[in-house]
Amino acid sequence: MTTILDAVDLRTQLVGENRLELLIFRLHSAQLFAINVFKIREVVKQPHLHSLPGSHPSVCGVATIRRQSIPIIDLRQAIGVRATDENSETNLIITEYNRSVQGFLVGQVLNITNLTWQDIQPPPLHAGKNNYLTAITRVKRDNHERLVSIVDVEKVLAEIVSYNTEISDAVLDQTLVSQLYGQKVLIVDDSSTARAQIRDTLSQLGLEVIEATNGRQALDLLKTWCNEGKDIYQEILMMFTDAEMPEMDGYRLTHEIRQDQRMNELFIALNTSLSGSFNQAMVEKVGCDRFISKFQPDLLVEVVQDRLRESLQSSEAR
Repeated sequence: MTTILDAVDLRTQLVGENRLELLIFRLHSAQLFAINVFKIREVVKQPHLHSLPGSHPSVCGVATIRRQSIPIIDLRQAIGVRATDENSETNLIITEYNRSVQGFLVGQVLNITNLTWQDIQPPPLHAGKNNYLTAITRVKRDNHERLVSIVDVEKVLAEIVSYNTEISDAVLDQTLVSQLYGQKVLIVDDSSTARAQIRDTLSQLGLEVIEATNGRQALDLLKTWCNEGKDIYQEILMMFTDAEMPEMDGYRLTHEIRQDQRMNELFIALNTSLSGSFNQAMVEKVGCDRFISKFQPDLLVEVVQDRLRESLQSSEAR
């Protein structure tokens, strides 16, 4: 099964073109689910699992993969369905999110499909706020168009391993604290969990957070401000954007901003759970100012403070 991902390194250029590849799988049912290929290390048949006493109910054990002990999460149970029964179609998807490695127990792994972010849509409104989907799409399979649910893995992980939003005293620049209050920051992320984590961190500093759920929504907002004659640099201090989002990803969003003279100097930090080495290359390609791997509250604060210092220096120079 690992051969399904052998060419992943050859696919990295797709992200910069507002494209993505999804690994399609089942959870021992007819419904199709997916995870972005870029977050997957490999796919293997279910190995022997060692019990992990006291762990979260969705953690079904620990497996040793390539000499590394990896916690294994039953994805079907984690998203609110009956726990997966072991059978010959049970597979393990090894992923890397937010600098951590974990495995997800799933059913049959079907294929990889190549799409554009325009093909990806937010979950329907009737799905409610408590669903575990970050987006949906449709693919052709067996001559039929099938609905595919893209799992919000960040929400799954946040419910198993709580993320700390506490800011270390050592990271705070006391000379800036009073000037941070009331500053506005734009957050662009399709995951409500990720937006909440950033919002809960920055609100401790008195920062006002404006939220957008995808790159298209954020770009439309910025262009509206520009068309109304507003100064973007007075409206917001900076923008944090995820990489993977429906309709328009963070790379394309950054590219579009850099092409518009009315806002091409907006400070943009790419904040994503994708691998650092890949994103650093993409940051340089599209012109982001900083790259931050999720989720690091102290680093978020450092970036905001650095941006404020830069803004204050520019004001003094004028």
